[in-house]
Formats: sequence, structure tokens, C-alpha cells
Amino acid sequence: MKDVISNITYQLIELAEIKYSMLGQADVIARIADKVIRALKSGKKVVLFGNGGSAADAQHIAAEIVGTFNRRNRKALPAIALTTNTSNLTAIGNDFGFDNVFSRQVEGLINKGDAVIALSTSGNSANVLNGIKAARRSGAFTIGFTGSKTNKLKKLAHLCFPAPATQTPRIQECHITVGHIICELIDNAFK
Repeated sequence: MKDVISNITYQLIELAEIKYSMLGQADVIARIADKVIRALKSGKKVVLFGNGGSAADAQHIAAEIVGTFNRRNRKALPAIALTTNTSNLTAIGNDFGFDNVFSRQVEGLINKGDAVIALSTSGNSANVLNGIKAARRSGAFTIGFTGSKTNKLKKLAHLCFPAPATQTPRIQECHITVGHIICELIDNAFK
């Protein structure tokens, strides 16, 4: 039991230190929130995508934007997670390859001025990168959520939040924290 408590303590301290270091990126988070809010106030939508846990985070954030984050009485806002339609994912994957499951949806759904958020802990997933490229071609403002290592998503997205971590669980914990902060700021902007 002592080893288990030590492991839990270590993980909580590590997470607290990583989240504390995110203070140095408050300006990046503020700029991302500003771009998302401007898109929504202009009648545009937010589209999110990623793989695995990042797919779950994309769905979570989209749900908070459409619904409400803090049970405030505000209008529903347009947000879509491209990871939720299994018919789209399997048909596109089958017909065009898994590397195109997001780019093909982006081509059909994104309009100029939309905000597109791609989540990738590695920043090098081909399907995520292809989705960002397609979003840029469509005139969307692109945002990346990734890890601290050098990666392609940082270079492709207009604006990027690199979590100050290298391990997937810690990166994802940072991403959902930033997602929640952005959702809070959206709720405040649409009181």
C-alpha cells in the first residue's frame, strides 16, 4: 500500500508542477479563446478533432460549447467534433484511407472564418495534420493542442498550445484544462 500511495503522490505532484508551469502560456490560451469567441460571435462554428484520448477531449469540449460550461443561461453555440459520426469515419477510412478521415470532413463542413481545433499529443498524426491542412485551405483559423516536443502540428496551425509535458497522460490533462478555461471564457462572452 505504501508504494501505491507514493506513486499517487508522485503523479499528483508532477501534474501540479506541470499545470503551474502553464502560467507561462496564459497569453497563448487567451489568444486561442479570443479567436474562438470571435468566430462564434461572427456566426461561425468551432470544429474539433483528434485520435484516441484527444478524440474524447474534442467531443468533451464541443459538448461544453454547444451546451454550456457552467450552467449559464446562454444560447447554444455551434461546435462539432469530427470524431462522433462512425458512418463518416468508417466510410471515409475505407474509401479514402484513415489518413483522410478528418480532411474529407473538413472539406465538406468548414467555411471561411470557422475555428478548427486539432488535438494531438504527438503533433505528428497524419490524419490530424491532413485535417489542419484542409482547414487552412478552407480559410479557417487553425489551432493546435499538442505536447512540448518539436512536431509538425506546431508549424501548421495558426496558433498552438504546446502542453509543457512529454507523456501522453500529462499532455491530455493539460489539454482538457485549457479546453475548460476556453469554455469558461466563451460562457463569459455570451452572458
